[in-house]
Amino acid sequence: MIRLLIAASLAVLVSLIGTRYLIDWLTKHRIGQPIHEDVPEGHTTKAGTPTMGGVAIVVGGVLGYLVSRLSELFREGDATAAVFTRSGLAVMGAIAGAGLVGFLDDWLKVSRERNLGLNKRMKSLGLLTVAISFAVITAYHTPTHRSISFVRHDQLGIELGVLPYVILCVLVIVGTTNAVNLTDGLDGLAAGCGILAFMAFTVMSFWMFGNSELYDVSHALDLAIVAAAMAGACVGFLWWNAAPARIFMGDTGSLAIGAGLAGLALTTSTMLLLPVIGAIFVMETVSVILQVARFRTTGKRFFRMAPIHHHFELGGWPETTVIIRFWIISGMCTALGLGIFYADFLSATDLTSGS
Repeated sequence: MIRLLIAASLAVLVSLIGTRYLIDWLTKHRIGQPIHEDVPEGHTTKAGTPTMGGVAIVVGGVLGYLVSRLSELFREGDATAAVFTRSGLAVMGAIAGAGLVGFLDDWLKVSRERNLGLNKRMKSLGLLTVAISFAVITAYHTPTHRSISFVRHDQLGIELGVLPYVILCVLVIVGTTNAVNLTDGLDGLAAGCGILAFMAFTVMSFWMFGNSELYDVSHALDLAIVAAAMAGACVGFLWWNAAPARIFMGDTGSLAIGAGLAGLALTTSTMLLLPVIGAIFVMETVSVILQVARFRTTGKRFFRMAPIHHHFELGGWPETTVIIRFWIISGMCTALGLGIFYADFLSATDLTSGS
């Protein structure tokens, strides 16, 4: 528990202070977010707001994780006490890799002073590289189970070969990163939902560590530390990103958050629980898919504007109302996900005791 607190608190501190200095530096160098023309009218006033704040999230998360692990070395006085597992490093690598892809996209946007960064092909190639690298590392060099499951790897009995597992990783990582990216359209919305999701993975991973005989997730404690560090990093950033935002996370932050959630779901064998915990991200993505599909087939729209948060804005909801209500929905879905997780634990322990 101490290691989780160290990771989370340090990540909050680094992200909180780092974002403040990042705002000053970006403002001084006039690096601001270009605003897309196809947005609600109230968003045009946000043009020029510093972006790429996701750098502070990634740095805060990485440092929180590293220092938490290194703290064991100083407490135990033994070099072997600071255990960096390959699963934890793989998830952190995915976070950093996706964050780098997002940073390149953000940098091209601000340097060109247009809301056009990497083209779709290059952005997809970058995320594919991250996803395939993660899949290969976890498949061959970690005890991660190559299975499709809600909570435990043996639930559905669907054990995948290497190639299907790689495809699964690509689908989950690319899908989740794009879902968080679509959600990042209102001040603090993606960061707030990300905090709740990472907190859920912190709780579940730590519970798996305490009940290792049931879950068989060898690196559960290290994954809990990763989740706690990322939750803390998002908290520190949200201090400055809350409406009215002083800085945006940009693709740097949204892609990193998405990769972190996907990586944690894959390494803890909870990929089918991820859509429940990240229901807001799913809702935003589905709204875009429905909007595009209906417009291309009928010329009509499902929503006033997609993603769906803009639909409610155009319906008269103030931005802060949309954000807070979406946070509430995200909180309820996170609670539902944790409830499913705990219900499965009770069911499994009843079966075990009964046998």
